[in-house]
Amino acid sequence: MVFSSEIFLFIFLPLTIIIYFLSGRFKNIALLVSSLLFYAWGEPVYILLMLGSVCANYLFGLAIEHILQCSAASSRHADFKRFVLAAACALNLLLLGVFKYTGFVISNLNHLGIAVSDPGIDLPIGISFYTFQSISYIIDVYQGKVPAQKSILKLGLYISMFPQLIAGPIVRYSDVEREIDHRQTSLEDFYEGTRRFMIGFSKKILIADIVGKIADTAFSMNDLSMNMAWLGAFAYALQIYFDFSGYSDMAIGLGRIFGFHFLENFNYPYISKSIQEFWRRWHMSLGGWFRDYVYIPLGGSRCPQIRVSFNLFVVFFLTGLWHGASWNFVVWGIWYAIFLIFERFAKQRYRAVKFPSAIQHIYAILVIVTGWVFFRAETCRAAFTYIGAMFSFRFDDTPITCISLECFVMLMTGMILSIPVYQIVFGNKYMRLFQDVFVTGCFIVGILYMVGNGFSPFLYFRF
Repeated sequence: MVFSSEIFLFIFLPLTIIIYFLSGRFKNIALLVSSLLFYAWGEPVYILLMLGSVCANYLFGLAIEHILQCSAASSRHADFKRFVLAAACALNLLLLGVFKYTGFVISNLNHLGIAVSDPGIDLPIGISFYTFQSISYIIDVYQGKVPAQKSILKLGLYISMFPQLIAGPIVRYSDVEREIDHRQTSLEDFYEGTRRFMIGFSKKILIADIVGKIADTAFSMNDLSMNMAWLGAFAYALQIYFDFSGYSDMAIGLGRIFGFHFLENFNYPYISKSIQEFWRRWHMSLGGWFRDYVYIPLGGSRCPQIRVSFNLFVVFFLTGLWHGASWNFVVWGIWYAIFLIFERFAKQRYRAVKFPSAIQHIYAILVIVTGWVFFRAETCRAAFTYIGAMFSFRFDDTPITCISLECFVMLMTGMILSIPVYQIVFGNKYMRLFQDVFVTGCFIVGILYMVGNGFSPFLYFRF
């Protein structure tokens, strides 16, 4: 079940909201049951895997807290506490590794001449997200940032909460700990949540899905001209941004309806003037997770330059691998590591050199859009072939003959809305009524478009 489906919009969501607000002090149970039903709709078998993950992390959390309370000064207890933490992280990563990377490892072994049969394990939806949430919970308990959750139902709600279960944002337990136990939903929360959901839905259906047609056309062509290659790359950059940020908007909006205040996940990443700034604005929950649980433990930036470069390389190698079991995702991560290392070196070596903002922005966009080719292409070979077409200096009239007026209009709309124009136009409180009319109108048109075009999955579902 996806947010942009008729079954969700017209049956599941209304029933969930009604039952939730009628459940009184059993709101958590009602939301937990709804979340499990939501997941079971698409993954009836793998719901047992998620429930097993909930039970295991619940016990690990209690064990770590018990050790902390026994003796903070005892080295024997400290060693055992580290062992429990390592076991918890290893189990979570093992589950992720087996279900997400088994086929990838076997494929590479076969290419090396080591014959291994592929068991054909399917990827459970959302496992990358709820596994990272579980690991962050265990580490935060270990570090004493949060107490272990004493109720397995409440921890289950945190891990399985349907608004962000399938494709994020990655919500940390520390951000919702208080709201799991003590939250109230006001009319203002319900209004803001509904409006945010409608904005995200419109971004997904009216921009991402339509602009995606251009990207699909370009990436399926065998003989690409330079102008068509760049058009397809820019279209995919807009598609993935509006698709994923649209899902995040819907997740944040749904959370708000039920009294949760999830942190923002995107902040206009395409206005960035550097790759470092881009990663402060793009998928912020993932970037923050890798920063706090990988980069800083490795030493962060408080190291010699060569060690900082190594830390960045490791983080973005893992970032790429997290997105998918394929070498093109790994190359995509390394692509960003190279430019982040370059930017740190250039900043230290040429501190006095200041390029105009326009030049900085063009540099960032070229790196980002080119990087998305590795993300979109099925293989590294296909990605390099596509990038070769982007710099072939061969032009033709393919964009004019292949792209519909609808796609072109949405492409222009996406480019405009990828900068803070919407906030400038509707940021004034006196424009709130016009904003509501505009958002509601887009939502209605989006529903009509959804009904007419059928099922449209989110891009990040496969990660």
